[in-house]
Amino acid sequence: MPGKHQAAVLPSAGSPLSVIDRDTPEPGPDEVLIETKAIAVNPVDYYQRDFNRPPVPFYPAVLGEDVAGVIVKVGSNVSNALRPGSRVLAFASSFYQNGSPDHGAFQKQTLAGSERVAPLPDRLSFEEGAVLPLAVLTALSAYTTLGIPIDTKYTPSDKQAILIWGGSSSVGSLAVQSAKTMGFTVYATAGAQNLEYVKTLGAKAVFDYKASDVVSQIANQAKEDDVILRTAHVCVENALQQTLDVLRLTKGDGPAKVAHAPLLPEDMPTLEGTEIKFTFPPTDEEERNKHIYKCFNIWLKDGLSSGTIVPSPRIQVVPGGIGGLNDALNTLKAGVSGTKVVVSV
Repeated sequence: MPGKHQAAVLPSAGSPLSVIDRDTPEPGPDEVLIETKAIAVNPVDYYQRDFNRPPVPFYPAVLGEDVAGVIVKVGSNVSNALRPGSRVLAFASSFYQNGSPDHGAFQKQTLAGSERVAPLPDRLSFEEGAVLPLAVLTALSAYTTLGIPIDTKYTPSDKQAILIWGGSSSVGSLAVQSAKTMGFTVYATAGAQNLEYVKTLGAKAVFDYKASDVVSQIANQAKEDDVILRTAHVCVENALQQTLDVLRLTKGDGPAKVAHAPLLPEDMPTLEGTEIKFTFPPTDEEERNKHIYKCFNIWLKDGLSSGTIVPSPRIQVVPGGIGGLNDALNTLKAGVSGTKVVVSV
C-alpha cells in the first residue's frame, strides 16, 4: 500500500484550494521524490485557480512550481549527486507532465525530474531556496528566447547593456543577477523603495519607473556610459511601451530584441527593427530538458555554491503550511512589491 501525504488541490475551475490526502507516488527512473519544506507561489498559480489560465487539463489538480525540501527517494537513473537526505530546490510543476497531480508543488511530497533539481547549500533556508526555481527558469529562458546562450560572457570592451524592466520582481531580480554574470551593463527599473536593493543584485543604475522622465533618464545614462543598449527583458505587465520608448532612443540603426515575461498583450505596441518575443523555454522536449539542466544543474548550482547568485527578492512567509496556500495566493493577488510569498511546510 502506498503512503499518504497532504496536498492542496484545486477541485474545480474557480474554486478555492482544498486540503486532502493523496497517495504518495514512486519516482520514475529520472525523477526524485521530494518532501517539501517550503513552497513559493507565483502569479500563474492564482491565474489557474481563479481564471483557468493557462487551462488546467483535469481536476482535481495540484498547482505550483516552486519547492525546496529534502529528497526522499530517487529513480534508478538519477546521479549520485542527488540522494535521499539531500537538501534541494526544484521546479516541481505539472505543466510539462500533462497535468499530472503527482508533480505539482502544492503538496507535502512531490515528484520532479532530476534535471529540474539543484542542491540547496546548508547556509540557505528552505524558504530562501523555494523563491528561486520558476524565476531562474524564466530569467534564463529570456536569453535563449532571444538567441543569447546562457553561458555568454561579455567583456567591458563589448559594451553590451541590457534593460530589465521590473528589477525588484521575482523574475526581474533573477534577470538582474543573471545579466550581471553574463557581463552586461545592467540597467533596471523598480519602485522608489526598491532602488537600492536592486543595485545590490548587480544593476549599474536603477530608475524609478514612476518618474515622468524615466525613459530619458535611462537613455541618457546609456549614452553617458558609452554602451550599446539594444536588449531588454520586460518582467512586469504594462511596461512594453516604455521599454520600446527607451530602445527607440538607444538602439541606433541596429536591431533590438525584447523578451517579455508576461503574456504579450493582443494590441501590443511595436518598434521598427525590434524583435519582441514571449519568454518561454524550448518547445522541443529534448532541447527543453537540456536547457533546464543547464539552468539548474550548472548555472544555479554553481552560482549558489560560489555565492554569486543569492535568493531574491525578499521573502514574506504566510502561515498555515499546506492549508495556508489559499491565503498565500490571495496575498500575492492583492499585490506585493519586491517580495516573494512563501509558505513553510
